[in-house]
Amino acid sequence: MAQPSSPMARISPLLWLAAAVVLCGLGFVLDTYQADLYRKLLLWITLALGFNFLFGVTGQIALSHFAFYGVGAYAMIILWFKLGVPFPLALVGAVAICAALALVIAIPTTRLEGFYLALVTLALAQLLIVLLRSGKDFTGGSGGISGYKLPAVFGAQVTGPWYNVVIVAVFLGTLAILVRLDNSYFGRACRALRDNPQAAAAMGVDVARTKVIVFTLTGVLAGIAGIAFAFVDNTINPDVFSVENAFMLLFMVIVGGTGRHAGAIIGTMLLFLANPILEPYIGHHSQLVFGVIVLSAILFQRKGLIGLYDRFVAPRFSRARGNQTR
Repeated sequence: MAQPSSPMARISPLLWLAAAVVLCGLGFVLDTYQADLYRKLLLWITLALGFNFLFGVTGQIALSHFAFYGVGAYAMIILWFKLGVPFPLALVGAVAICAALALVIAIPTTRLEGFYLALVTLALAQLLIVLLRSGKDFTGGSGGISGYKLPAVFGAQVTGPWYNVVIVAVFLGTLAILVRLDNSYFGRACRALRDNPQAAAAMGVDVARTKVIVFTLTGVLAGIAGIAFAFVDNTINPDVFSVENAFMLLFMVIVGGTGRHAGAIIGTMLLFLANPILEPYIGHHSQLVFGVIVLSAILFQRKGLIGLYDRFVAPRFSRARGNQTR
């Protein structure tokens, strides 16, 4: 059955604005290393939100989501830096390439389900890496592309903490779109499709079209995040978009709680920050901790960490609100 609407849907515009100010402001108080980690964390969360909608809300186990992150980054830099296309047109072109590629892949692959869909999309993600590494001068090969920087805006260079504003806009824009969709008829159709495709079809949901729309939309959102990532370090290479990261994205959503936006955020923060926080103290054993976290979530907390909130914290808030209304 479809879940009730997310509390995020009830957040006022003022709170969205406050969140944007706080998230942007953090970039100005962190040191260089922390700020770089923070920018990449926000982009990982953005990716996880899109993948959560694809996998957790709609039930499509597609492992090509991270590949669109790479397509967006490479399409942007090749069009603008390699081919000399004006920056605004390159930006539009990169998004269009992501949309077209996602649509072309979605039409045949979304007819598959479960294990078969995962295998096909995993193969497509691996194919992208092979193409990037064998692209020679066009893609930079294994070394990737570097030596570029974001053009000045009104004569000012958008770098450092000021670039956080761009990334925060991408993150909050993605979150707002997905929350709005999730709490619409389309979102309810996606959840019905995930729970029982046959029943959803019987209720009038166009199963094939819904899958294609979600796959294409989340692919475009991942591509936009990839465009933003391309200017974080001003370098891109195939290793960043490896298949390993596709599985990392899957683990983040599972640990946080599939089908929940807050779960995707929590799971990404935990797994992304686990290694840089623990490694100075326990070295490479941080990978062991990572494995224990993922395994524990799968075995003992099927609803993810957000399930702990539902079990222990949410009932207290409900009782408190009930007492206030008496």
